[in-house]
Amino acid sequence: MSENDAAVERESMEYDVVIVGAGPAGLSAAIRLKQLAAEAGSDLSVVVLEKGSEVGAHILSGAVIDPIGLDRLLPEWREEDTPIKTPVTDDRFYFLGPSGGVRLPNALMPGLMSNHGNYVVSLANVCRWLAEKAEGLGVEIYPGFAAAEILYDEAGAVVGVATGDMGIGREGEHKASYTPGMELRGKYTLIAEGARGSLAKLAIEKFGLDEGRDPPKFGLGLKEIWQVKPEKHVPGLVQHSFGWPLDNKTGGGSFLYHFEDNQVAVGFVVHLNYANPYLSPFEEFQRFKTHPMIAETFEGGKRLAYGARAITEGGYQSVPKLTFPGGALIGCSAGFVNVPRIKGSHNAILSGMLAANHVHEAVAAGRAHDEFPGFDAAWRRSEIGRDLWKVRNVKPLWSRFGTSIGIGLGGLDMWSQSLFGFSPFGTLSHGKTDAASTKPAAECKPIAYPKPDNVVSFDRLSSVFLSNTNHEEDQPVHLKVKDMGLQKASEWQVYAGPSQRYCPAGVYEWVDQDSTPRFVINAQNCVHCKTCDIKDPNRNILWTVPEGGGGPNYPNM
Repeated sequence: MSENDAAVERESMEYDVVIVGAGPAGLSAAIRLKQLAAEAGSDLSVVVLEKGSEVGAHILSGAVIDPIGLDRLLPEWREEDTPIKTPVTDDRFYFLGPSGGVRLPNALMPGLMSNHGNYVVSLANVCRWLAEKAEGLGVEIYPGFAAAEILYDEAGAVVGVATGDMGIGREGEHKASYTPGMELRGKYTLIAEGARGSLAKLAIEKFGLDEGRDPPKFGLGLKEIWQVKPEKHVPGLVQHSFGWPLDNKTGGGSFLYHFEDNQVAVGFVVHLNYANPYLSPFEEFQRFKTHPMIAETFEGGKRLAYGARAITEGGYQSVPKLTFPGGALIGCSAGFVNVPRIKGSHNAILSGMLAANHVHEAVAAGRAHDEFPGFDAAWRRSEIGRDLWKVRNVKPLWSRFGTSIGIGLGGLDMWSQSLFGFSPFGTLSHGKTDAASTKPAAECKPIAYPKPDNVVSFDRLSSVFLSNTNHEEDQPVHLKVKDMGLQKASEWQVYAGPSQRYCPAGVYEWVDQDSTPRFVINAQNCVHCKTCDIKDPNRNILWTVPEGGGGPNYPNM
């Protein structure tokens, strides 16, 4: 039973393994479990829940992928027709100023930063392909069902999850379409929701998984896909930059990835430990595209898609304990992104496979609902641990010393670890949370952003339109403000309402009503980036899952 008794009786289904999230980690775990069962001549029932309307609908990533994970999971993939079609052909790094930029020699970059041998992909389409592979092996995948609750037994072990009720009105009443949620129970449950997952947060808090770890750190990644003129397109070109338009104290950077069909993915990442509450990541992204070295790519092109998503940036120091009685965290729920490489899908796949090995061993031994602590030690010894260990100080150095000095020191640290196997800095701490990094408005200067030109820069609402975001109108607001009085007294009066700027989808507004500011939540705009759950200076906004299937419907992000 759950910690809270259900108001109505719910249907229940039993499986060996329940997986929450049809991203790279969840799907890889499912595939590997079925592979292991087949090798052992046994059967294993596996179900994957996905809150998006279809697999891939909520997947957003750059993405240039390191194929190490796919090579381990599906060694024959290169001989098949897959969405992985564009190898990296050119790898460039730039430091941008207001009107120009300097290309950094590739020879100065540590070997681990090279993208040659990697592929430019739509991670959403890769996940759709992985889902086909999983279903072909007998995995059950249920898109449009958001896991809203963790189920526990009398001893407090996780025994599965429950999906959210459908057909509830805005005031909590049951509509004619009301359908109670379903319980999916398993011997083990793997949580693979991605960055800042709602169930992962619950598990971390209940089991104290973050004790002795650094606080989690995040960035906000904003992305567009453009169809550009053929003469502007260079298949396989991968371009990264840092510097303008961000100031030296604000971490972040950009990417331009050229893939098939004359399409270019352009993205911008802002580290969410920025201090100035007047900063708007969305506006910084739009301003970035007006840079003369960037705008030329998009001249005569057409913007096709837009989206945004939080990115885990804490790395090695912030990875929580991964196992709890009855399950584990995997993928970006665990925080396996390599920040300087801007890559996490390879580690997500590897972590799903590694967890599957431990789960299969436990089920084969007749166990259930217990803990498999060997997983924690195993990931640190694996390729995942070695990948994150080498870059563990890049983010702390950047945060402490700013972009110019911090990136130089981070490069020195990566070279030292690559050549000599040690860091001159030891292991640095991240310090405070991203929420606590925000300064009061009185200590900062407002930022004047240019109006969009509707050629390369655009406004929020036209951008959200391209994300195909939709939520059932008559449903409870899934963005919960814990204390509305605190929101006004602090978020508005002390911090000048940063929610209306850090949200990349125009969800939050402070409107003047009878000379009194009123907090408005446009929940229908929400693209599920989770930034509000991370950056609110009082941690006063709680992101929860809406009715299943709601949110963005990304075609190929």
